[in-house]
Amino acid sequence: MEKSIAIICGGGPAPGINTVISTVAKTFMKDGYKVIGVHHGYQGLLSEEPEVKVFDFHHADRIFSRGGSTLIMSRFKPKDSDFKSDFFKKNNVKLLVTIGGDDTASTANRLTKFLQTEQLDVKHVHVPKTIDNDLPLPDRNPTFGFHTAKDEGVRIGNTVYEDARTSENWFVMSAMGRSAGHLAFGIASACHFQMMIIPEMFNKTKITFEKLINMIVSSIVKCKLEGVEYGVALVSEGVFHFMDEEEIINSGINFTYDDHGHPELGNVSKSHIFNYLLQVKLKEIGLVVKSRPVELGYELRCCNPIAFDLTLCSLLGIGVKKLFDQGISGCIVSANSKGDITPLYLKDFEDENGKIPPRLVDINSDMAQLFIDNLFYIKEKDYEKAKQYLPNPEAYDFKKILNWN
Repeated sequence: MEKSIAIICGGGPAPGINTVISTVAKTFMKDGYKVIGVHHGYQGLLSEEPEVKVFDFHHADRIFSRGGSTLIMSRFKPKDSDFKSDFFKKNNVKLLVTIGGDDTASTANRLTKFLQTEQLDVKHVHVPKTIDNDLPLPDRNPTFGFHTAKDEGVRIGNTVYEDARTSENWFVMSAMGRSAGHLAFGIASACHFQMMIIPEMFNKTKITFEKLINMIVSSIVKCKLEGVEYGVALVSEGVFHFMDEEEIINSGINFTYDDHGHPELGNVSKSHIFNYLLQVKLKEIGLVVKSRPVELGYELRCCNPIAFDLTLCSLLGIGVKKLFDQGISGCIVSANSKGDITPLYLKDFEDENGKIPPRLVDINSDMAQLFIDNLFYIKEKDYEKAKQYLPNPEAYDFKKILNWN
């Protein structure tokens, strides 16, 4: 019976998924394998009648440089009781390739252990993807999709900045990043935005809306002192991840709530929240400044990968075959800075509680400190001049707000 491999995608999209799928498919087909792409992730793989795409060279070739995913993705996380071996037996599957986050990888490890109890030897190799760049890969190597998402964010960011300059107003932007500020940091620093706020800045104080808004006001006033009547402030949505729920609930924003009474942050635009609270503050202190919200979210996830990710994803795809040929299983495929393929395992990343701590922006690095020093914000030497706009300028001192003094 013809031997095959199966490919599934879990979680949300990231640029380069199709490049990985295409490369894996081409590499294995060349070696005589049937390559089966399964739609809807684990939900599809474990269903009675999985919806599949059997690859040929032409389809694999066509999708190589396209954004999005030719295989429909799913966040479905099966319980052990959902596991079944039908698909693997019927198709003589020798390898399961998963593309996704750590949940997708750990589920595959559980599934392949179950298949062993059914006398099936199915190897597993995982290709990690996230535009958040928050997986602690060796050499601080980027996760695939990050550089393309950043590139697209910079393209949009430069256009928005041009609008700010042309119309002399402010934009409050928000960028994706579940718990880390890599994307916001990369975009804001590449666009020379006047203000950037990422969760890693709050290493010495709690995150509150008042602090966030005061930091933006600090930038607006500092710009006025310099004769600049426009600007962009970019806030990473990761700030919500570290904020007390009480702070979110008491913000004055109307949220929808889930069955457990938690605010459903996915249903609201983060930039609208920041912009609304900024306008409330500006009216309170009597400062007339036009500001508009811009959300950098889903626009970044499905764009065509740039050259960096095309190369990285091709390498990872070929790397899957290399590890499989070496008989390595239950691992994550990784490339170091020299381009060598190495297997990593979830246990390499996990803390003592079995959780993978996110890789954060190194706020004490020269790169972070130098970019932060070049933002626009009120310092002690600006207090006297700033009094024409603010009754208490020291409350808007960027470094005092962060408790960095």
